[in-house]
Amino acid sequence: MSNPMKSASDSLHEVLLKAIGQAVAEGELPAEPIPAFQIEIPGDTSHGDFATNVAMVSARSFKMAPRKIAEIICGQIDLTGTCFERFEIAGPGFINFFLNQNWFGTVVQSILEEKEQYGKSDFGNHKKVMVEFVSANPTGPMHIGNARGGAIGDCLAAVLDWAGYDVTKEFYINDAGNQIEKFGMSLSVRYQQIYKGEDAVELPENAYHGVDIIEHAKNFAGIYGNKFMDVDEETRKKALVDYALPLNIANLKTDLGKYRIEYDVWFKESSLYADGLVDKVITILKDNGLTYEKDGALWYKATEFGAEKDDVLVRANGIPTYFAADIAYHYNKFAIRHFDKVINIWGADHHGHVARLKGAMNAVGLDGNKLDVVLMQMVRLMRDGEPVKVSKRTGKSITLVNLLDEIPIDAARFFFNLRESNSHLDFDLDLAVAQNSSNPVYYVQYAHARICSILANLKEDGFVPTSNTEGYSLLVAPEEIELIRHLAKLPGDIVEAAKAYDPARITRYVLDLATLFHKFYNACKVRGNENPDLTQARLNLCAAVNIVLENVLTMLKIDAPESM
Repeated sequence: MSNPMKSASDSLHEVLLKAIGQAVAEGELPAEPIPAFQIEIPGDTSHGDFATNVAMVSARSFKMAPRKIAEIICGQIDLTGTCFERFEIAGPGFINFFLNQNWFGTVVQSILEEKEQYGKSDFGNHKKVMVEFVSANPTGPMHIGNARGGAIGDCLAAVLDWAGYDVTKEFYINDAGNQIEKFGMSLSVRYQQIYKGEDAVELPENAYHGVDIIEHAKNFAGIYGNKFMDVDEETRKKALVDYALPLNIANLKTDLGKYRIEYDVWFKESSLYADGLVDKVITILKDNGLTYEKDGALWYKATEFGAEKDDVLVRANGIPTYFAADIAYHYNKFAIRHFDKVINIWGADHHGHVARLKGAMNAVGLDGNKLDVVLMQMVRLMRDGEPVKVSKRTGKSITLVNLLDEIPIDAARFFFNLRESNSHLDFDLDLAVAQNSSNPVYYVQYAHARICSILANLKEDGFVPTSNTEGYSLLVAPEEIELIRHLAKLPGDIVEAAKAYDPARITRYVLDLATLFHKFYNACKVRGNENPDLTQARLNLCAAVNIVLENVLTMLKIDAPESM
């Protein structure tokens, strides 16, 4: 699996070290340690394909002006056998390097040979990583925040997989605790109202008021009638929860499947109690002297691990808190299932919980630094330039299902992953359904379809992608060079996206690729050239672009149509 930009950068690093070593050997530079230096891709590639600050950072060690150091280093540089053709000194001592034409042809050919493997790497060294995302409360339908979290989490997992990690995608089912108690109470009230009327049994303000609760109660009554009207409240609630909760969980799986999200693990919170793990972590904290009793409750000394205040582990009524279960859940991730890294996708309103949970991992003898949390900002749906607050169908907040009934799944996954998770997102519903180039996902898909058409037409002329590389030296137009340079960046961009937990980087990459292809297509004639070698080279370039477009769209689980 190739990484053209990294290979070139590594080669350049060796060239520079060898040149400096030679200068030291000849007495032109003092025998001092070489400080760490950078090799970067300039923002303006007319100044070079790569640039280094080695002369700048060495000024103090060598006790010499950076420009003078650069001149000495350049006097020793030998580019023989490398992918570089020339270099120059710029400004106070930067050294810029220019790739040779053969390198650009090699990039295209590598993509044609690697096909669907191009972009993958072993950077992650197969370390075990869990991405836990969405984990929506199973007491009701998923909302727009879950839609964004689903796209970010699923695409991040794909990016990590392509970067060489062993990735597990997990959904945490909150099927225990206060929310289930409230769920049961809400169902019980709605069930009783069927037979006694709403005035006789009032729904508390803190209950769940959704239409889905009413529907569950009606369906339950349709099966069991008034059988559970004469039983005690706990029996009635348990029966209703046992009926409705599995249906809700099944709906979550169905809805997320429609969104093209398939989890490796659906983990039930209730299993933490059944397996005794909640009790175990509480015991560990007690044994470590990190708990105390106050007002009848058991408290955890969270402030000893950086939190602003201590936390209750077990309420005065003897019921463990959600935080106790969360500690147990993450203990399971690290101590039992042995993940090297755990990444949680949370809403920004959970930011205060991050330090608490990381500190708790340290408190139970684990490494809190192995837990990372991606905080996700809110989404605002827009229509006709105005915020959308309610669904026309239900009069309530728009759910994931409502959204996917209204816009294409491709658009939803693409749009929710267009910006970094820590940025607020305005989701333009009108743009998401637009069938023109103003719609970014349509624009990218159209590039793929256009290339498929080009390849089909050229096949009629007798041209197909080939391993014949002689014509690559003809790809010298600025639009061709810029396009190939961008193709070469994909493996490195995937690694950087994995390191930063920023899958939006790859969405932007493929959007830029489509832009560069359209620019190339408008400037460079592919079909009908008088020079068949140039036609072949441009055909190969188009085929390489198509492979990369399809690879990225496949990674993001977005369709790559062959015609539009």
